[in-house]
Amino acid sequence: MDRRSFLIGAPLALAACGATPKWDDAAFISQVAYRDPGPAYLTLYTMKNVETDNGAHTGLMINASQRVIFDAAGTFGHSSIPERNDVHYGITDQVAQFYESYHARSTYYLLIQKKFVSDAVAEQAKQLVEANGAVPKSFCTQHTSRAIAQLPGFGGVRPSFFPDSLARQFGALPGVESSTYREDDSADKEVAQAAYNRLVADGIIR
Repeated sequence: MDRRSFLIGAPLALAACGATPKWDDAAFISQVAYRDPGPAYLTLYTMKNVETDNGAHTGLMINASQRVIFDAAGTFGHSSIPERNDVHYGITDQVAQFYESYHARSTYYLLIQKKFVSDAVAEQAKQLVEANGAVPKSFCTQHTSRAIAQLPGFGGVRPSFFPDSLARQFGALPGVESSTYREDDSADKEVAQAAYNRLVADGIIR
């Protein structure tokens, strides 16, 4: 799949586990704030090695009062996407696709697990990751699973350091919808980053 073609065609509405604090201002966040219409949900991303099928990184998208992505200890980011300590804001469908495309490549694919929740649970999840702080290298799953385990209805989830363990626990919850996302292009994530940079510079997306 060609990254540029996919990103241009995505609707405008749209492995890696280091702890560097970042705090973009509230005006920037407010300017790009986005919520996916419809019910609240959590989407757990597990980046898995194509050859071994072992999980290498964990991410969590939360559709609450805003849609955000908690990319704990991750390398994802762009100057057009505000961030506060591993929580990324303004997650339109295009930005969500960029997140998936950034991680999926010839050597890794994404296991995507989505669970609809109440507005209150989604908002609690958003507040938990916002209060978490920047995550040290290799602690992506531990911090993500710790946040999920505190949510009502997620009592079957126990904190874990291992992406596959969290994916299994999350997948065992009632109502979870699972899918995978793959791309067969360069193993270098910077290729996806460069493609997104060009789209922003050309004014095709924000």
